[in-house]
Amino acid sequence: MKVGIVGMPNAGKSSLFNALTKAGAEAANYPFTTIEPNVAIVPVHDERMVKLSELLKSKEVVWDTIAFHDIAGLVRGASEGEGLGNKFLANIRETDAIVHVVRAHHDDGILHSEGSVDPARDVETIETELIYSDLEQAERRHERVLKGARGGDKELTAEQKWLEGIIAALQEGKSVRTAIVDHPVPDLAPNALRDLSPLTIKPVLFVANVDEGSDEVPPEIQAHADAIGAKAVAISSRLEAELAEMDEEDAAEMRADLGVSESGLDRISKGAFSLLDQITFFTAGEGTIAQTWHMRDGLTAWHAAGAIHTDIQKGFVRAEVIGWDALLDAGGFAGARERGTLRLEGRDYVMRDGDVINVKFTP
Repeated sequence: MKVGIVGMPNAGKSSLFNALTKAGAEAANYPFTTIEPNVAIVPVHDERMVKLSELLKSKEVVWDTIAFHDIAGLVRGASEGEGLGNKFLANIRETDAIVHVVRAHHDDGILHSEGSVDPARDVETIETELIYSDLEQAERRHERVLKGARGGDKELTAEQKWLEGIIAALQEGKSVRTAIVDHPVPDLAPNALRDLSPLTIKPVLFVANVDEGSDEVPPEIQAHADAIGAKAVAISSRLEAELAEMDEEDAAEMRADLGVSESGLDRISKGAFSLLDQITFFTAGEGTIAQTWHMRDGLTAWHAAGAIHTDIQKGFVRAEVIGWDALLDAGGFAGARERGTLRLEGRDYVMRDGDVINVKFTP
């Protein structure tokens, strides 16, 4: 999963990236410090697996990962080439979801490219540039499709008409996310949305970069997130950077003193995975390697087997499944078998968040 960290210059993106990954991306008090996207593969820890691995005396825990891409700051006019312009926009297009960092702290020592702190204005600035970029993309796609549609190709004709509706909506300042409600992808052109690859369809997690000691999302950001079906969390990039330099015990104690319940990485990784309707499942055994996995909600044990390994999916016979809490309560697999809480499920079993699965397969 690729997540792009975006925002205005000096919104706190690179500081947050440093705190999340300890990768040392350069952070400085001027725009465009980040030119090429910094990318870090970060393990996504899960307290449930910590408890299970202790119970089962696992040899090792292998965490699922998320790739954070720290992308250069966007300024007003980027769609017309201002700042790093289209380079920034192209980098966003390669990600699965967007973490939009919005400055909501009031440190006068940090410059703001617009001259003042105004979260709602900054959100509108970036979203407007993304809409402009999608409009340009849609118009270029329309020109290419139009040639084929004139030749009578039914799929291209359907895509052409769909694009015209999308273009009209974008010209009105609407996102593609909103536009497809009135202009659904046509059955005759099922790949139209994929071929357009719009930015304003991507799931968004707003990260309000708040003052130290604050743990609340500003109401204007929360209201906007609710209005467009996005999610929002509050994080102090400066505080997270300080905590990243501490050992885990001291960091946890400082969070407790400040009333911050969990780390920035936990908040963002959970929020990012939830954007794509992901659930977590586990594989584990007594004294073996334990591992966390993510998959789209609604998929089956057969899909889970494929996430583990394609050979396991091909030879799928059945799966032993139990909820992580039931396994913990039973004291292990032996206890779960005695209680009858370790179930045998077929390939069509719909996986639940927190399931522990052991797939039986024929090689």
